[in-house]
Amino acid sequence: MSSINFPLLLVIAVAVSGLLALFDLLFLARRRQAAVASYRQGVAQVDEAVVERLNKEPLLVEYGKSFFPVLAIVLVLRSFLVEPFQIPSGSMKPTLEIGDFILVNKFAYGIRLPVVDSKIIEIGQPARGDVMVFRYPSDPRINYIKRVVGLPGDTVRYTSERRLYVNDQLVSEMLLGDEPGSLGSVRLFTEQLGEVEHHIRKEMRRYRVEPGREWRVPAGHYFLMGDNRDNSNDSRYWNDAHIPVQLRGMVPDDHIVGKAFAIWMSWPDPKLRNLPNFSRVGLIH
Repeated sequence: MSSINFPLLLVIAVAVSGLLALFDLLFLARRRQAAVASYRQGVAQVDEAVVERLNKEPLLVEYGKSFFPVLAIVLVLRSFLVEPFQIPSGSMKPTLEIGDFILVNKFAYGIRLPVVDSKIIEIGQPARGDVMVFRYPSDPRINYIKRVVGLPGDTVRYTSERRLYVNDQLVSEMLLGDEPGSLGSVRLFTEQLGEVEHHIRKEMRRYRVEPGREWRVPAGHYFLMGDNRDNSNDSRYWNDAHIPVQLRGMVPDDHIVGKAFAIWMSWPDPKLRNLPNFSRVGLIH
């Protein structure tokens, strides 16, 4: 997902437009009113065109006052309620496809201040199986989306046979069949994580098999994986040297953006040459 700090840009835009509107209210509007009053007192016949010109707002102020309410509403909606994202990669296939436009619930896990992301109101906690948007621990400017597998205190194990265990319990999965068009090289499964039943994707022809590994999820952190199990840069592979060993692969609570809950449009063409489609609109499981 995009690394542009849009929340910061939005906050700056709201602040600038709001300050312009406030400056006009406190100072410039009074000057215009005084100029109009002085003109009316100094002439016998009032020319309304002159009055209109004296009372006209500066262009910058006019733009600021026009944009401020719209930007303020967008800031509130995006920061505290719902934020849109576009899926840029196939790491969550088959649940999410490249080009899906999704909606993220920003208050599901608590109310956070924009830009600084400090939680000010506790509402809920991520649950196993949730599809979550978060800031990539190695580069917080980048947003990632994965599925919550391990909660604080959990032990997660992923074997060389590509089976998932949580707290020594095998996560159940059921074969659905071959992915259409894959000629048997990709299989789809139904997986049950907590209360959530969803689909995952596994490639049957791999060049190498990862050795089995186990992780202990520290307090205040989460372990996440993509549904496209063999093509996902997730908690299994993050190994940045500047992060303490026991926290590598983990997503801290203060990096959480929100819970993805719906697809509202799909536009897979990155150059937007084709029309969007709405065949995938629906809730995310």
